[in-house]
Amino acid sequence: MGGLYLLDYGAGNVRSLVNAVNQLGYEMNWVNEPSDILKADKLIFPGVGAFGSAIEALNTKHYADPLREYIRSGKPFMGICVGLQSLFEGSEESPDVSGLGIIPGVVRRFDTMDKAVPHMGWNEVFLLKNSLQSKNEENLDKNDDVLHYGIKQRTAYYFVHSYAVPYNSQLKEWTLAITQYGTEKFVSVVQKDNIFCTQFHPEKSGYSGLRILRAFLETNGAAVQLTQKTINIIRSLDDVTNNKKDRFRKRVIACLDVRTNDEGDLVVTKGDQYDVRDRTTTANDNNHINNNNGLSNIVNVAGQVRNLGKPVDLAKRYFDEGADEITFLNITSFRNSPLTDLPMLEILRRTSETVFVPLTIGGGIRDIIDPDGKFHSALEVAGEYFRSGADKVSIGSDAVYATEKYLKNGKKCNGDTAIETIAHAYGSQAVVISVDPKRVYVKSPTDTNHHCLETSIPGPNGESYCWYQCTVKGGREAHDIDVYQLVNACEAMGAGEILLNCINRDGTSSGFDIELIRDVKKSVRIPVIASSGAGNEEHFVEVFRETGVEAALAAGIFHRREVPIESVKRVLKGRGVLIRDSDTVL
Repeated sequence: MGGLYLLDYGAGNVRSLVNAVNQLGYEMNWVNEPSDILKADKLIFPGVGAFGSAIEALNTKHYADPLREYIRSGKPFMGICVGLQSLFEGSEESPDVSGLGIIPGVVRRFDTMDKAVPHMGWNEVFLLKNSLQSKNEENLDKNDDVLHYGIKQRTAYYFVHSYAVPYNSQLKEWTLAITQYGTEKFVSVVQKDNIFCTQFHPEKSGYSGLRILRAFLETNGAAVQLTQKTINIIRSLDDVTNNKKDRFRKRVIACLDVRTNDEGDLVVTKGDQYDVRDRTTTANDNNHINNNNGLSNIVNVAGQVRNLGKPVDLAKRYFDEGADEITFLNITSFRNSPLTDLPMLEILRRTSETVFVPLTIGGGIRDIIDPDGKFHSALEVAGEYFRSGADKVSIGSDAVYATEKYLKNGKKCNGDTAIETIAHAYGSQAVVISVDPKRVYVKSPTDTNHHCLETSIPGPNGESYCWYQCTVKGGREAHDIDVYQLVNACEAMGAGEILLNCINRDGTSSGFDIELIRDVKKSVRIPVIASSGAGNEEHFVEVFRETGVEAALAAGIFHRREVPIESVKRVLKGRGVLIRDSDTVL
């Protein structure tokens, strides 16, 4: 039969990879049984989640031996993320599990002393192999697209992983490129003979990533043969990294609060813990939406749900404008039955067809019972989102309930919370905790049992201390849990990232709550996304410089084009903050 095949062992979002391949004009066949592997002319093996789970799935489905045989045959093979790691002998993530053993070495966990883990975001690759005709990076020419599978020096690609293969001299014949994170250098691109693998996700790396996929799809093995004939230089590590600091980028994330309006359509609006209904009729361009460019004839009418745009159209607009990630927060539709909310699932599917950066979905990620009495676990709900195009799920209210359970259990994990079950199946990088806290002022830290901060913003009665109380149900219900307790508990349960909101700042355009963000950033070793309060470009500069967070998120100011994403990134770059340059053409 032949053709291009996808080896999907059942974990994570492979829809985006299929969409990326389709976008490039190719069709993908699916490996459904072991014999399909050997039918392939080209094979792509993507993966997310735990090393052990991936290898176990390969063995259980009897894919491991045919996969080894396929690779030995010399036909083109591409591995992505865990698809790369599985080729090695083993991993610290699953010490008792043997890898495929094709490449010597063991996958190691990142050191958390100087950086957040998972390594989640955009980072540069550094080519270690050069061709005869371009012996330095300044002379890389068009032919090197073929030689290096479209990989470009000084270009950032999207990574999301906690484990990697440290680079050493024994791996130089296997290593096309490395990446530095903190002080650690790891193998980010493997290339030898017919084998080509990336630790990063090309399908989530914008047009730069699509070019890599296209190079693999179009070469028919020619790039491999040409590379082996012409590349003769292994570059010095110090030459490409200066052995000083990494080139990890700060992320700018666009958030879309989605809910059903009075006509039954899903629209982008403001969060439902606030007033989402217009008080006056508006007819200015900032409130109009257009199918082509984001602006139209839609007029917000007094009393109706505020309509700031169509979710799929806005998501595509943000991708084109350079957003590094897009988050959907479904604030009403999943209240009772997430798995029957077909319109929102369709939004994910349609968005992933044209948006090639990470997508996060939040709203209703929990154990549920349908109106007909059927039980669905949080893991099942998350799995449906992943299959529909999401890369990460955001857990809000359920994280508060899980923290209460964790604390009541003597700070011990039970293994049955949504956080734990999803992280175990899909990896910690797939679980984002969305925190909705509000300030509670006290005169002295002795007036509360909660973790307090001395604040420069005094309370209504001159109080100089505060703690941050966590809420559920979109901020409508407060619980006796503080942010410090929540983020530490969720990290212990396996969460991979914190989306840190602040009810007091949301919608104010007065800037991020630097005191809160700085305190949380110091409290955890996982990445933190700052949210709530952005009103201009300088607020983004401030939050990155003052807190060290990995990402910053905004919603309304982007929807209404009060502060364009391009403008934010231009100012950040001008102020010396490392960001990903927008790549707008394939």
